[in-house]
Amino acid sequence: MAGTLDSRVWFVTGSSSGFGLALIEAVLAINERVVATLRDVTKLADLQAKYPADQLLILPLDVTNTAQIAQVFKQIEQHFHRLDIVVNNAGYALAGEIEGIPEDEARRQLDTLFWGPVAIMKEATRFFREVNPQGHGGRILNISSIGGYEASQLVGFYAAGKFALEGLTQSFNKEMPPQWNVKATIIEPGGFATNIWTSGLVMTPPHPAYPEDSPTAQFRKNMTQWEAFAIGDVKKAAQAIILVAGDKDAPLRVQLGSDAWFGVNLRANTTLKDQEKWAAVSHGTNLDSHSGPDAIAKLKALMGA
Repeated sequence: MAGTLDSRVWFVTGSSSGFGLALIEAVLAINERVVATLRDVTKLADLQAKYPADQLLILPLDVTNTAQIAQVFKQIEQHFHRLDIVVNNAGYALAGEIEGIPEDEARRQLDTLFWGPVAIMKEATRFFREVNPQGHGGRILNISSIGGYEASQLVGFYAAGKFALEGLTQSFNKEMPPQWNVKATIIEPGGFATNIWTSGLVMTPPHPAYPEDSPTAQFRKNMTQWEAFAIGDVKKAAQAIILVAGDKDAPLRVQLGSDAWFGVNLRANTTLKDQEKWAAVSHGTNLDSHSGPDAIAKLKALMGA
């Protein structure tokens, strides 16, 4: 059945497998429309044969190619004339000791995880503001990771890309004029049985200075058994993403999987405990004119605390 003319239009990157594929299948199943992008469009040939062009548009896209990103948005405008939800999902993982990863590899990781989504967010904002009907707006869902909130050893540049994306998303929301009706949400999955830590993983050789009992060496061993620790169901994740996309009051961050939820909860509570322990040091660096209980109370009031 073709998507209705007034159904939402989704734009999803990294649609060949994992979250991206599960999401576009779930969106199509509820009779909405999809722009599925990936580097090799032949991987979605079976899906294209199943759905008509007025419901599924498949386009080639390398998210590190800004000219190609701009062209994709032009094609979306020509084909669907509207866009409702953008999902920055494309990515891969780079693993290795920070000092052992060549700079060009590290930059390629950041280009994919951060600069690609940045270019897409900028194009999406323009589209939501200038192509969609005034005030219709749109939603951006940035697929981050538990590793975008709590970093692990051996994946420093992966974490850096996700941390950067989360920071940018927070700034983005604060920049958006309310009348544009544009909002972004961070999705933080935990362990899911996708290929990002298997065939989608780029791992550099161990740095010779690190002993066999080092934290990174132990983590290398664990990564070979990643799928055994993956508790998440990508089909359930797809349904959760659809739910978040439709909730105008969705928070800045949503975790997918109990492991992600507990990981974020643990880090957040540890941060709060550290704050309390070091509160005197923090407050003690104020100017004398901004010290003391009265000054702190005024500051809290100013910040809305």
